[in-house]
Amino acid sequence: MKNRFFSFSLLVALAVMLGFTTACSSKLEMEGVDFEAWKNDRGGCKGDRLASVETFRPLKDELLGKDNQALMKTFGRPDQVELADRSQSFFIYFAEPGPECNQFVKKDEEPLKIILRLNALNRVSEVTITRTNPW
Repeated sequence: MKNRFFSFSLLVALAVMLGFTTACSSKLEMEGVDFEAWKNDRGGCKGDRLASVETFRPLKDELLGKDNQALMKTFGRPDQVELADRSQSFFIYFAEPGPECNQFVKKDEEPLKIILRLNALNRVSEVTITRTNPW
């Protein structure tokens, strides 16, 4: 009986510690990128995100391993979320006016976008700046 109580107590303690480590995601700091302007340019409609892309490009690998909560605190809510197999997902942020913008015009090429691939643990496994779709 005593051994069961110890096992249960250990399990509860581990769950609490895991909860603290995942719930305490903080905003990311990346020098030279104005994330307030980024958040206020929903869908890339204003063009403010496009000005940050070249500054962001060499820093993108700093996002690898970051969790989805830290991403949303930093970048704001994604413009699109695509679900993939194996519990993966894609957070998509448009750098150029995307489909939800009034000035969006369907062209031969897709608008420039930043795609963050998240693995099954909701951690960034890949960062891509592209005009193609991941699916």
